[in-house]
Amino acid sequence: MNSITKHKNHPAEIARTMRLATPVIIGQLAVFSMNFVDTVMAGRLPEKEIALAALGIGGAVWSSMLMFILGTLMVVQPSVAQLDGAQMKSEAASQTRQAFWIALALGVPFALVCTFSEALLTGFGIDPVIVPEAAGYLRAMAWGAPALSLVFLLRFFSEGTGNTTPTMLYGVAGALLNIPLNYVLMYGKLGFPALGTVGCGYATSIVIWLQLLLLFLYIHKHRHYQPFALMSYLESPSWPKIWSLLKVGLPIAVAIFVEGSLFVGAALLIGRLGPIPAAAHLIAINFSALMFMIPIGLASAISIRVGNAIGRGELDSARYTGIIGVVIVLGFQTVSATCMFLFPELIVSIYTDDLVVAPLAVSLLFYAAIFQYPDGLQMVAAGALRGYKDTRKPMLYMVISFWIVGMTLGYNLTFNRGMGPAGMWIGMIAGLTIASALMLRRFQHTSKKRIRDQHLSI
Repeated sequence: MNSITKHKNHPAEIARTMRLATPVIIGQLAVFSMNFVDTVMAGRLPEKEIALAALGIGGAVWSSMLMFILGTLMVVQPSVAQLDGAQMKSEAASQTRQAFWIALALGVPFALVCTFSEALLTGFGIDPVIVPEAAGYLRAMAWGAPALSLVFLLRFFSEGTGNTTPTMLYGVAGALLNIPLNYVLMYGKLGFPALGTVGCGYATSIVIWLQLLLLFLYIHKHRHYQPFALMSYLESPSWPKIWSLLKVGLPIAVAIFVEGSLFVGAALLIGRLGPIPAAAHLIAINFSALMFMIPIGLASAISIRVGNAIGRGELDSARYTGIIGVVIVLGFQTVSATCMFLFPELIVSIYTDDLVVAPLAVSLLFYAAIFQYPDGLQMVAAGALRGYKDTRKPMLYMVISFWIVGMTLGYNLTFNRGMGPAGMWIGMIAGLTIASALMLRRFQHTSKKRIRDQHLSI
Protein backbone atom coordinates (compact mmCIF):
# COMPACT_ATOMS: atom_id res chain seq x y z
CA MET A 1 0.00 0.00 0.00
CA ASN A 2 3.00 2.31 -0.31
CA SER A 3 1.41 4.05 -3.28
CA ILE A 4 -1.29 5.55 -1.07
CA THR A 5 1.25 7.52 0.96
CA LYS A 6 2.58 9.12 -2.21
CA HIS A 7 -0.83 10.56 -3.13
CA LYS A 8 -2.18 12.86 -0.44
CA ASN A 9 -5.35 14.06 -2.14
CA HIS A 10 -7.48 10.95 -1.77
CA PRO A 11 -10.86 12.77 -2.10
CA ALA A 12 -9.78 14.30 -5.42
CA GLU A 13 -8.74 10.88 -6.72
CA ILE A 14 -12.04 9.36 -5.62
CA ALA A 15 -13.87 12.21 -7.36
CA ARG A 16 -11.93 11.65 -10.62
CA THR A 17 -12.72 7.95 -10.53
CA MET A 18 -16.39 8.58 -9.82
CA ARG A 19 -16.69 11.14 -12.65
CA LEU A 20 -15.60 8.41 -15.04
CA ALA A 21 -17.51 5.63 -13.30
CA THR A 22 -20.84 7.38 -12.72
CA PRO A 23 -22.05 7.37 -16.37
CA VAL A 24 -21.05 3.70 -16.63
CA ILE A 25 -22.87 2.87 -13.40
CA ILE A 26 -25.98 4.74 -14.55
CA GLY A 27 -25.77 3.01 -17.94
CA GLN A 28 -25.32 -0.42 -16.36
CA LEU A 29 -28.18 0.18 -13.97
CA ALA A 30 -30.37 1.32 -16.86
CA VAL A 31 -29.45 -1.71 -18.98
CA PHE A 32 -30.10 -4.04 -16.10
CA SER A 33 -33.31 -2.25 -15.19
CA MET A 34 -34.66 -3.73 -18.41
CA ASN A 35 -34.18 -7.16 -16.86
CA PHE A 36 -35.64 -5.90 -13.60
CA VAL A 37 -38.72 -4.52 -15.40
CA ASP A 38 -39.04 -7.75 -17.40
CA THR A 39 -39.09 -9.73 -14.16
CA VAL A 40 -41.60 -7.46 -12.43
CA MET A 41 -43.93 -7.46 -15.46
CA ALA A 42 -43.63 -11.23 -15.87
CA GLY A 43 -44.71 -11.55 -12.22
CA ARG A 44 -48.05 -10.00 -13.25
CA LEU A 45 -48.75 -12.47 -16.07
CA PRO A 46 -51.19 -15.40 -15.82
CA GLU A 47 -49.34 -18.49 -14.53
CA LYS A 48 -46.72 -16.15 -13.11
CA GLU A 49 -44.67 -18.94 -11.51
CA ILE A 50 -44.01 -20.49 -14.93
CA ALA A 51 -43.44 -17.07 -16.52
CA LEU A 52 -40.88 -16.08 -13.87
CA ALA A 53 -39.14 -19.45 -14.04
CA ALA A 54 -39.00 -19.33 -17.86
CA LEU A 55 -37.57 -15.82 -17.75
CA GLY A 56 -34.98 -16.91 -15.21
CA ILE A 57 -33.92 -20.04 -17.09
CA GLY A 58 -33.95 -18.38 -20.52
CA GLY A 59 -32.12 -15.37 -19.13
CA ALA A 60 -29.49 -17.66 -17.62
CA VAL A 61 -28.72 -19.23 -21.01
CA TRP A 62 -28.68 -15.81 -22.72
CA SER A 63 -26.38 -14.41 -20.04
CA SER A 64 -23.89 -17.27 -20.27
CA MET A 65 -23.24 -16.54 -23.96
CA LEU A 66 -23.47 -12.79 -23.50
CA MET A 67 -20.72 -12.92 -20.86
CA PHE A 68 -18.32 -14.72 -23.19
CA ILE A 69 -18.89 -12.16 -25.96
CA LEU A 70 -18.66 -9.25 -23.53
CA GLY A 71 -15.41 -10.62 -22.09
CA THR A 72 -13.81 -11.17 -25.49
CA LEU A 73 -14.63 -7.66 -26.68
CA MET A 74 -13.71 -6.09 -23.33
CA VAL A 75 -10.06 -6.20 -24.49
CA VAL A 76 -10.90 -3.17 -26.66
CA GLN A 77 -11.31 -1.01 -23.54
CA PRO A 78 -7.78 -1.34 -22.01
CA SER A 79 -6.17 -1.55 -25.47
CA VAL A 80 -7.68 1.76 -26.54
CA ALA A 81 -6.98 3.31 -23.12
CA GLN A 82 -3.28 2.42 -23.24
CA LEU A 83 -2.88 3.58 -26.85
CA ASP A 84 -4.79 6.78 -26.13
CA GLY A 85 -2.56 7.43 -23.11
CA ALA A 86 0.46 6.99 -25.39
CA GLN A 87 -1.10 9.40 -27.95
CA MET A 88 -1.45 6.61 -30.56
CA LYS A 89 -5.04 7.37 -31.54
CA SER A 90 -4.92 6.01 -35.09
CA GLU A 91 -3.63 2.67 -33.80
CA ALA A 92 -6.43 2.63 -31.19
CA ALA A 93 -8.95 3.03 -34.01
CA SER A 94 -7.25 0.30 -36.04
CA GLN A 95 -7.44 -2.13 -33.11
CA THR A 96 -11.16 -1.39 -32.81
CA ARG A 97 -11.75 -1.99 -36.53
CA GLN A 98 -10.09 -5.38 -36.20
CA ALA A 99 -12.25 -6.17 -33.17
CA PHE A 100 -15.26 -5.53 -35.44
CA TRP A 101 -14.54 -8.85 -37.18
CA ILE A 102 -14.38 -10.60 -33.81
CA ALA A 103 -17.76 -9.10 -32.88
CA LEU A 104 -19.33 -10.37 -36.08
CA ALA A 105 -17.84 -13.84 -35.63
CA LEU A 106 -19.33 -14.07 -32.13
CA GLY A 107 -22.76 -12.56 -32.81
CA VAL A 108 -23.98 -15.10 -35.37
CA PRO A 109 -23.41 -18.27 -33.26
CA PHE A 110 -24.98 -16.43 -30.33
CA ALA A 111 -28.17 -16.01 -32.35
CA LEU A 112 -28.15 -19.64 -33.53
CA VAL A 113 -27.83 -21.08 -30.02
CA CYS A 114 -30.76 -18.95 -28.86
CA THR A 115 -32.85 -20.05 -31.85
CA PHE A 116 -32.31 -23.78 -31.22
CA SER A 117 -32.27 -23.75 -27.42
CA GLU A 118 -35.09 -26.18 -26.67
CA ALA A 119 -32.89 -29.28 -26.92
CA LEU A 120 -30.28 -27.59 -24.70
CA LEU A 121 -32.84 -26.85 -22.00
CA THR A 122 -34.26 -30.35 -22.17
CA GLY A 123 -30.74 -31.78 -21.92
CA PHE A 124 -30.17 -29.84 -18.70
CA GLY A 125 -33.18 -31.57 -17.17
CA ILE A 126 -35.23 -28.39 -16.80
CA ASP A 127 -38.80 -29.00 -15.67
CA PRO A 128 -40.81 -29.76 -18.89
CA VAL A 129 -43.44 -27.22 -17.83
CA ILE A 130 -40.83 -24.43 -18.11
CA VAL A 131 -39.01 -25.48 -21.32
CA PRO A 132 -41.44 -24.30 -24.06
CA GLU A 133 -41.84 -20.82 -22.56
CA ALA A 134 -38.09 -20.41 -21.94
CA ALA A 135 -37.21 -21.60 -25.46
CA GLY A 136 -39.75 -19.20 -27.02
CA TYR A 137 -38.26 -16.32 -25.05
CA LEU A 138 -34.77 -17.21 -26.33
CA ARG A 139 -35.95 -17.47 -29.95
CA ALA A 140 -37.29 -13.93 -29.68
CA MET A 141 -34.04 -12.72 -28.10
CA ALA A 142 -32.01 -14.29 -30.92
CA TRP A 143 -32.95 -11.42 -33.25
CA GLY A 144 -31.01 -8.98 -31.07
CA ALA A 145 -27.90 -11.12 -30.54
CA PRO A 146 -25.76 -9.86 -33.49
CA ALA A 147 -26.55 -6.23 -32.69
CA LEU A 148 -25.55 -6.73 -29.06
CA SER A 149 -22.02 -7.77 -30.09
CA LEU A 150 -21.63 -4.49 -32.00
CA VAL A 151 -23.07 -2.50 -29.09
CA PHE A 152 -20.32 -3.93 -26.86
CA LEU A 153 -17.66 -3.09 -29.45
CA LEU A 154 -18.67 0.57 -29.74
CA ARG A 155 -19.19 0.90 -26.01
CA PHE A 156 -15.73 -0.38 -25.10
CA PHE A 157 -14.08 1.79 -27.75
CA SER A 158 -15.80 4.88 -26.36
CA GLU A 159 -14.96 4.00 -22.76
CA GLY A 160 -11.35 3.35 -23.72
CA THR A 161 -11.09 6.89 -25.08
CA GLY A 162 -12.24 8.19 -21.68
CA ASN A 163 -15.79 9.08 -22.73
CA THR A 164 -18.27 6.99 -20.76
CA THR A 165 -21.32 9.16 -21.52
CA PRO A 166 -22.58 6.97 -24.43
CA THR A 167 -22.86 3.99 -22.07
CA MET A 168 -25.25 6.05 -19.97
CA LEU A 169 -27.19 7.40 -22.96
CA TYR A 170 -27.87 4.09 -24.69
CA GLY A 171 -28.64 2.43 -21.37
CA VAL A 172 -31.19 5.02 -20.29
CA ALA A 173 -32.76 5.21 -23.77
CA GLY A 174 -33.12 1.43 -23.86
CA ALA A 175 -34.68 1.30 -20.41
CA LEU A 176 -37.26 3.93 -21.32
CA LEU A 177 -38.18 2.20 -24.58
CA ASN A 178 -38.37 -1.23 -22.98
CA ILE A 179 -41.33 -0.45 -20.72
CA PRO A 180 -43.91 0.50 -23.38
CA LEU A 181 -42.66 -2.23 -25.75
CA ASN A 182 -43.04 -4.82 -22.99
CA TYR A 183 -46.51 -3.53 -22.16
CA VAL A 184 -47.69 -3.81 -25.75
CA LEU A 185 -46.09 -7.17 -26.61
CA MET A 186 -46.40 -9.03 -23.29
CA TYR A 187 -49.98 -8.09 -22.47
CA GLY A 188 -51.33 -7.72 -26.03
CA LYS A 189 -52.12 -4.03 -26.50
CA LEU A 190 -52.66 -1.86 -29.62
CA GLY A 191 -53.94 -4.83 -31.58
CA PHE A 192 -50.94 -7.10 -30.88
CA PRO A 193 -51.48 -10.60 -29.45
CA ALA A 194 -50.52 -11.20 -25.81
CA LEU A 195 -47.15 -12.95 -26.14
CA GLY A 196 -46.15 -13.14 -22.47
CA THR A 197 -42.43 -13.78 -21.90
CA VAL A 198 -41.93 -14.24 -25.66
CA GLY A 199 -43.13 -10.67 -26.16
CA CYS A 200 -40.60 -9.59 -23.58
CA GLY A 201 -37.87 -11.19 -25.73
CA TYR A 202 -39.02 -9.37 -28.88
CA ALA A 203 -39.13 -6.07 -27.00
CA THR A 204 -35.53 -6.56 -25.86
CA SER A 205 -34.36 -7.35 -29.40
CA ILE A 206 -35.96 -4.19 -30.77
CA VAL A 207 -34.34 -2.11 -28.03
CA ILE A 208 -30.87 -3.55 -28.74
CA TRP A 209 -31.03 -2.58 -32.42
CA LEU A 210 -32.13 0.95 -31.50
CA GLN A 211 -29.26 1.17 -28.99
CA LEU A 212 -26.79 0.18 -31.70
CA LEU A 213 -28.12 2.92 -33.98
CA LEU A 214 -27.83 5.51 -31.20
CA LEU A 215 -24.23 4.52 -30.38
CA PHE A 216 -23.21 4.54 -34.04
CA LEU A 217 -24.61 8.02 -34.64
CA TYR A 218 -23.12 9.43 -31.43
CA ILE A 219 -19.60 8.17 -32.16
CA HIS A 220 -19.84 9.12 -35.83
CA LYS A 221 -20.90 12.73 -35.10
CA HIS A 222 -19.31 13.72 -31.78
CA ARG A 223 -16.11 15.79 -31.96
CA HIS A 224 -14.47 13.81 -29.13
CA TYR A 225 -13.87 10.92 -31.54
CA GLN A 226 -12.65 12.94 -34.55
CA PRO A 227 -8.91 12.44 -33.79
CA PHE A 228 -9.48 8.67 -33.92
CA ALA A 229 -11.31 8.69 -37.29
CA LEU A 230 -12.75 5.30 -36.36
CA MET A 231 -15.42 5.21 -39.07
CA SER A 232 -13.37 6.71 -41.88
CA TYR A 233 -13.02 3.29 -43.52
CA LEU A 234 -13.45 -0.45 -42.93
CA GLU A 235 -10.24 -2.47 -42.60
CA SER A 236 -9.94 -5.94 -44.00
CA PRO A 237 -9.09 -8.56 -41.34
CA SER A 238 -5.49 -8.48 -40.10
CA TRP A 239 -4.91 -11.84 -38.47
CA PRO A 240 -1.86 -10.78 -36.42
CA LYS A 241 -3.85 -7.89 -34.90
CA ILE A 242 -6.92 -10.06 -34.35
CA TRP A 243 -4.77 -12.71 -32.68
CA SER A 244 -3.09 -10.13 -30.42
CA LEU A 245 -6.54 -8.99 -29.29
CA LEU A 246 -7.74 -12.54 -28.75
CA LYS A 247 -4.66 -13.46 -26.69
CA VAL A 248 -5.75 -10.91 -24.10
CA GLY A 249 -9.50 -10.99 -24.74
CA LEU A 250 -10.14 -14.74 -24.63
CA PRO A 251 -8.79 -15.16 -21.07
CA ILE A 252 -11.07 -12.28 -20.02
CA ALA A 253 -13.95 -14.02 -21.79
CA VAL A 254 -13.22 -17.36 -20.12
CA ALA A 255 -12.89 -15.67 -16.70
CA ILE A 256 -16.19 -13.82 -17.06
CA PHE A 257 -17.88 -16.89 -18.57
CA VAL A 258 -16.66 -19.06 -15.70
CA GLU A 259 -17.95 -16.55 -13.15
CA GLY A 260 -21.24 -16.18 -15.00
CA SER A 261 -21.58 -19.93 -15.47
CA LEU A 262 -21.65 -20.38 -11.71
CA PHE A 263 -24.78 -18.20 -11.56
CA VAL A 264 -26.22 -19.70 -14.74
CA GLY A 265 -25.51 -23.20 -13.46
CA ALA A 266 -27.16 -22.31 -10.17
CA ALA A 267 -30.31 -21.14 -12.00
CA LEU A 268 -30.41 -24.26 -14.18
CA LEU A 269 -29.84 -26.64 -11.26
CA ILE A 270 -32.42 -24.91 -9.09
CA GLY A 271 -34.74 -25.17 -12.12
CA ARG A 272 -34.70 -28.93 -11.54
CA LEU A 273 -36.42 -28.34 -8.21
CA GLY A 274 -39.52 -26.92 -9.91
CA PRO A 275 -41.13 -23.55 -10.73
CA ILE A 276 -41.43 -22.22 -7.16
CA PRO A 277 -37.73 -22.55 -6.15
CA ALA A 278 -36.73 -21.30 -9.63
CA ALA A 279 -38.98 -18.24 -9.31
CA ALA A 280 -37.72 -17.44 -5.79
CA HIS A 281 -34.11 -17.78 -6.93
CA LEU A 282 -34.77 -15.48 -9.89
CA ILE A 283 -36.08 -12.74 -7.59
CA ALA A 284 -33.09 -12.92 -5.23
CA ILE A 285 -30.47 -13.14 -7.97
CA ASN A 286 -32.17 -10.43 -10.02
CA PHE A 287 -32.01 -7.88 -7.21
CA SER A 288 -28.43 -8.93 -6.37
CA ALA A 289 -27.46 -8.44 -10.00
CA LEU A 290 -29.11 -5.02 -10.02
CA MET A 291 -26.85 -3.96 -7.13
CA PHE A 292 -23.88 -5.59 -8.89
CA MET A 293 -24.12 -3.01 -11.68
CA ILE A 294 -22.32 -0.55 -9.37
CA PRO A 295 -19.10 -2.60 -9.00
CA ILE A 296 -19.26 -3.43 -12.73
CA GLY A 297 -19.30 0.30 -13.52
CA LEU A 298 -16.49 0.95 -11.06
CA ALA A 299 -14.43 -1.88 -12.54
CA SER A 300 -14.76 -0.34 -16.02
CA ALA A 301 -13.62 3.06 -14.74
CA ILE A 302 -10.68 1.52 -12.88
CA SER A 303 -9.66 -0.47 -15.96
CA ILE A 304 -9.74 2.68 -18.13
CA ARG A 305 -7.77 4.80 -15.64
CA VAL A 306 -5.19 2.07 -15.01
CA GLY A 307 -4.70 1.47 -18.75
CA ASN A 308 -4.41 5.17 -19.47
CA ALA A 309 -1.83 5.65 -16.69
CA ILE A 310 0.19 2.73 -18.04
CA GLY A 311 0.10 4.26 -21.52
CA ARG A 312 1.56 7.45 -20.02
CA GLY A 313 4.21 5.44 -18.17
CA GLU A 314 2.83 6.42 -14.72
CA LEU A 315 2.86 3.04 -12.98
CA ASP A 316 2.62 4.45 -9.45
CA SER A 317 -0.62 6.19 -10.46
CA ALA A 318 -1.92 2.97 -12.03
CA ARG A 319 -1.45 1.07 -8.77
CA TYR A 320 -2.95 3.87 -6.71
CA THR A 321 -6.03 3.94 -8.93
CA GLY A 322 -6.62 0.26 -8.26
CA ILE A 323 -6.33 0.75 -4.50
CA ILE A 324 -8.79 3.65 -4.58
CA GLY A 325 -11.22 1.42 -6.49
CA VAL A 326 -11.13 -1.14 -3.69
CA VAL A 327 -11.91 1.56 -1.11
CA ILE A 328 -14.85 2.90 -3.15
CA VAL A 329 -16.41 -0.50 -3.77
CA LEU A 330 -16.30 -1.41 -0.08
CA GLY A 331 -18.47 1.62 0.65
CA PHE A 332 -21.04 0.81 -2.02
CA GLN A 333 -21.24 -2.87 -1.07
CA THR A 334 -21.88 -1.95 2.54
CA VAL A 335 -24.95 0.02 1.46
CA SER A 336 -26.34 -2.76 -0.77
CA ALA A 337 -25.73 -5.49 1.83
CA THR A 338 -27.44 -3.40 4.52
CA CYS A 339 -30.52 -2.93 2.33
CA MET A 340 -30.83 -6.68 1.78
CA PHE A 341 -30.42 -7.46 5.48
CA LEU A 342 -32.92 -4.85 6.69
CA PHE A 343 -35.62 -4.77 3.98
CA PRO A 344 -35.90 -8.23 2.33
CA GLU A 345 -39.72 -8.35 2.48
CA LEU A 346 -40.03 -4.92 0.87
CA ILE A 347 -37.61 -5.91 -1.91
CA VAL A 348 -39.45 -9.16 -2.68
CA SER A 349 -42.82 -7.40 -2.69
CA ILE A 350 -41.65 -5.37 -5.71
CA TYR A 351 -41.46 -8.61 -7.69
CA THR A 352 -44.33 -10.74 -6.46
CA ASP A 353 -47.10 -11.13 -3.90
CA ASP A 354 -47.22 -14.92 -4.28
CA LEU A 355 -47.60 -16.42 -0.79
CA VAL A 356 -45.43 -19.43 -1.64
CA VAL A 357 -42.66 -17.83 -3.70
CA ALA A 358 -42.18 -14.68 -1.57
CA PRO A 359 -41.04 -16.28 1.75
CA LEU A 360 -38.45 -18.44 -0.05
CA ALA A 361 -37.14 -15.41 -1.95
CA VAL A 362 -36.85 -13.46 1.33
CA SER A 363 -34.72 -16.23 2.85
CA LEU A 364 -32.40 -16.24 -0.19
CA LEU A 365 -31.79 -12.48 0.06
CA PHE A 366 -29.94 -13.15 3.34
CA TYR A 367 -27.29 -15.09 1.40
CA ALA A 368 -27.25 -12.46 -1.35
CA ALA A 369 -26.38 -9.82 1.23
CA ILE A 370 -23.41 -11.84 2.46
CA PHE A 371 -21.78 -12.17 -0.95
CA GLN A 372 -21.96 -8.46 -1.77
CA TYR A 373 -18.48 -7.87 -0.35
CA PRO A 374 -16.48 -10.63 -2.08
CA ASP A 375 -18.40 -10.09 -5.33
CA GLY A 376 -17.59 -6.37 -5.43
CA LEU A 377 -13.95 -6.84 -4.43
CA GLN A 378 -13.19 -9.48 -7.04
CA MET A 379 -14.87 -7.42 -9.76
CA VAL A 380 -12.86 -4.25 -9.06
CA ALA A 381 -9.60 -6.21 -8.74
CA ALA A 382 -10.34 -7.87 -12.09
CA GLY A 383 -10.97 -4.45 -13.64
CA ALA A 384 -7.60 -3.18 -12.42
CA LEU A 385 -5.85 -6.28 -13.79
CA ARG A 386 -7.52 -5.79 -17.19
CA GLY A 387 -6.00 -2.32 -17.23
CA TYR A 388 -2.60 -4.03 -16.96
CA LYS A 389 -3.69 -6.57 -19.61
CA ASP A 390 -3.00 -9.23 -16.97
CA THR A 391 -5.67 -11.77 -17.86
CA ARG A 392 -4.27 -15.33 -17.88
CA LYS A 393 -3.73 -15.92 -14.17
CA PRO A 394 -7.10 -14.31 -13.30
CA MET A 395 -8.73 -16.75 -15.70
CA LEU A 396 -7.19 -19.67 -13.80
CA TYR A 397 -8.30 -18.19 -10.48
CA MET A 398 -11.88 -17.97 -11.73
CA VAL A 399 -11.89 -21.64 -12.78
CA ILE A 400 -10.63 -22.71 -9.35
CA SER A 401 -12.96 -20.45 -7.40
CA PHE A 402 -16.22 -20.83 -9.29
CA TRP A 403 -16.14 -24.27 -10.87
CA ILE A 404 -13.98 -26.33 -8.52
CA VAL A 405 -15.14 -24.71 -5.26
CA GLY A 406 -18.41 -22.86 -5.87
CA MET A 407 -20.25 -25.22 -8.18
CA THR A 408 -19.05 -28.41 -6.51
CA LEU A 409 -19.96 -27.23 -3.03
CA GLY A 410 -23.27 -25.74 -4.17
CA TYR A 411 -24.35 -28.92 -5.97
CA ASN A 412 -23.41 -31.08 -3.00
CA LEU A 413 -25.30 -28.94 -0.49
CA THR A 414 -28.36 -28.52 -2.73
CA PHE A 415 -28.91 -32.12 -3.80
CA ASN A 416 -26.80 -34.44 -1.62
CA ARG A 417 -27.40 -32.58 1.65
CA GLY A 418 -30.99 -31.60 0.82
CA MET A 419 -30.55 -27.87 1.50
CA GLY A 420 -32.45 -26.80 -1.63
CA PRO A 421 -31.71 -23.38 -3.18
CA ALA A 422 -29.87 -22.19 -0.03
CA GLY A 423 -27.16 -24.79 -0.65
CA MET A 424 -26.39 -23.36 -4.07
CA TRP A 425 -26.19 -19.85 -2.60
CA ILE A 426 -23.69 -21.01 0.03
CA GLY A 427 -21.59 -22.49 -2.79
CA MET A 428 -21.69 -19.18 -4.65
CA ILE A 429 -20.55 -17.30 -1.53
CA ALA A 430 -17.62 -19.68 -1.08
CA GLY A 431 -16.53 -19.31 -4.71
CA LEU A 432 -16.75 -15.51 -4.62
CA THR A 433 -14.76 -15.31 -1.37
CA ILE A 434 -11.87 -17.33 -2.76
CA ALA A 435 -11.97 -15.39 -6.03
CA SER A 436 -11.77 -12.03 -4.25
CA ALA A 437 -8.77 -13.14 -2.16
CA LEU A 438 -6.88 -14.47 -5.20
CA MET A 439 -7.65 -11.46 -7.41
CA LEU A 440 -6.62 -8.91 -4.78
CA ARG A 441 -3.38 -10.82 -4.20
CA ARG A 442 -2.72 -10.85 -7.96
CA PHE A 443 -3.31 -7.10 -8.21
CA GLN A 444 -0.80 -6.51 -5.43
CA HIS A 445 1.78 -8.69 -7.18
CA THR A 446 1.27 -7.29 -10.70
CA SER A 447 1.18 -3.62 -9.72
CA LYS A 448 4.28 -3.86 -7.51
CA LYS A 449 6.19 -5.89 -10.11
CA ARG A 450 5.48 -3.37 -12.89
CA ILE A 451 6.74 -0.51 -10.70
CA ARG A 452 9.83 -2.49 -9.73
CA ASP A 453 10.58 -3.39 -13.35
CA GLN A 454 10.21 0.26 -14.39
CA HIS A 455 12.67 1.38 -11.73
CA LEU A 456 15.17 -1.27 -12.78
CA SER A 457 14.98 -0.19 -16.43
CA ILE A 458 15.84 3.44 -15.60
